[in-house]
Amino acid sequence: MKQTNISSEPDLIPREVLFGNPVKADPQISPNGKKMAYLAPVKNVLNVWLKTVGAEDDRVITRDDNRGIRHYFWAQDNKHILYLQDVDGNENWRLYGVNLDTHEIKDLTPFENVQVQIVDRSKHFPNELLIAMNKEDPKLHDVYHLDLTSGELQQVAKNPGNFTGWVPDANFKVRGAMAAKSDGGFDLVIRKNDNADWKKLLTWNSQDSLTSQPVSFSKGGDALYLVDSRNANTGRLVKMEISTGKLEVIAEDPQYDVGHVMIHPDRYEVQAVSFTKARKEWVVLDESIQDDFNAIANLHPGDFFICNRDDSDETWLVGFTTDNGPVPYFAFDRKKQKGTFLFDHKPDLNNYTLASIEPISFPSRDGLTIHGYVTYPNGKEKKNLPLVLNVHGGPWVRDTWGYDPEAQWIANRGYVCLQVNYRGSTGYGKDFLNAGDKEWGGKMHDDLVDAVNWATDKGIADPKKIAIYGGSYGGYAALVGATFTPDLFCCAVDMVGVSNLISFIQSIPPYWSTFRSLLYERIGNPETEEEFLKSRSPLFKVDQIQIPILIAQGANDPRVKQAESEQIVEAMKKKGIEYEYLLFPDEGHGLAKPENRLKFYAAAEKFLAKHLGGRYEEVD
Repeated sequence: MKQTNISSEPDLIPREVLFGNPVKADPQISPNGKKMAYLAPVKNVLNVWLKTVGAEDDRVITRDDNRGIRHYFWAQDNKHILYLQDVDGNENWRLYGVNLDTHEIKDLTPFENVQVQIVDRSKHFPNELLIAMNKEDPKLHDVYHLDLTSGELQQVAKNPGNFTGWVPDANFKVRGAMAAKSDGGFDLVIRKNDNADWKKLLTWNSQDSLTSQPVSFSKGGDALYLVDSRNANTGRLVKMEISTGKLEVIAEDPQYDVGHVMIHPDRYEVQAVSFTKARKEWVVLDESIQDDFNAIANLHPGDFFICNRDDSDETWLVGFTTDNGPVPYFAFDRKKQKGTFLFDHKPDLNNYTLASIEPISFPSRDGLTIHGYVTYPNGKEKKNLPLVLNVHGGPWVRDTWGYDPEAQWIANRGYVCLQVNYRGSTGYGKDFLNAGDKEWGGKMHDDLVDAVNWATDKGIADPKKIAIYGGSYGGYAALVGATFTPDLFCCAVDMVGVSNLISFIQSIPPYWSTFRSLLYERIGNPETEEEFLKSRSPLFKVDQIQIPILIAQGANDPRVKQAESEQIVEAMKKKGIEYEYLLFPDEGHGLAKPENRLKFYAAAEKFLAKHLGGRYEEVD
């Protein structure tokens, strides 16, 4: 029996439950398997907690009282836990170490305006770490060896000016690197040792550059595992003999790129590969773990991922993402073939009715198959509903199936949530990805329009009540929707979106300079294509805006600068166009602090309710 009256709607899920901090998250077992760490809040700020496996001695070991810790890991020595932290979203990550014996917290990279990247850690070198820093030149990251016992840093690989990434071997030596080319492609270069010259092994041109990458050296260092789309449409997992260039295809799919590659920490052999189709699918290549994967899959109906494994490889920590519930975590005992439930990341979600996320596909106007997901509000007939087109950022990523707080929020408030992997999204092969080249605001937006038309043609969506919403590239898409196709949408929400492609490219952070040629190839070159980029920039079409817009921005965003929001806000103000503007002075590219997230979503849902007619939670 169909239920259409408002009384049949599920309870309103509080914003705090959807967008507040998790109760617990990201468990990591120690290398010796004796302790487990996880993230949990202290006074509403995420910190690292520690407990002994099998005991109830949980205690907090970090003292962040501001931004919250989101990236941490065990050192292989079992004596330290390391974490990264920036200041107010500036992405100048510093590396901190917690000594578990003395409880001392040490800033291991005490350098101003320097960004740390983790290059490698290894169970076979437990007291060491390889990190990259743009310490000598803000544009370039060099590799440093960090001695965790003494804290000493030593440069072990100098960036010659165009290296964008590094590949260490099994002996903890930096032997491979990715070198950016002027055409938007990359050379994969290698060397025999720290003192040898770099030599080009292969080239990925611009058409293969986002569907190809190095994965790992073999144990002996005589071969490389690569995701490689040369001579194929999709990124295939291959093994390449360095001396001969001979390729062996290990795993491939005709439509989907290789996703996660699981490599044995001792043998350096590939054990399993995932492909993200409508849902994640694993292909097991090492028969010794087939029973493990079967047993893990039986623990929960969601799609599983492996958080980490102890050095003995007896305990794996695994999590599951599902569309209509929190993320549960388990400790899996490989000897007993048994999983022990640890916790749900947000157990309060179990008290509410969540919506199911359904995979969809439809043809674009020029014949491409576009994939995505639709989430319907519970308690409503799937007919003539208000719809929110929720556009993912990147754009070189993709939406996936699983728990999505925004999809649940949109559906719970009474709207259809439509998520589209428009051309330029990753995972569907290079032809689909490269079809997005220089199509920002062009055919990429056509795919979004086609998605809306798909929903209205099916009678799902009310054509008079459609909003466009997104962050980063999705924010740009929202501004494009308001300026390029203003008759299609009744309102727009933009979080940290680009308004002017010229100023965006000209103001990229210095450490993105090695990717500049890729941006020129994929978006456009401000020096030679100024008029083209203007034609694809919402700022220059403000006169066409006919709908209200909510804009949110982090003041310290290093990627999409504050000016991107302020210049279109100023233009709208001069034209007398309705807008709301939220500026967060202590945020960057997105909202890390829960109080800021809650403020934004409170404003956004009230804005959507005003223009779409759905529900919202009153602000205290």
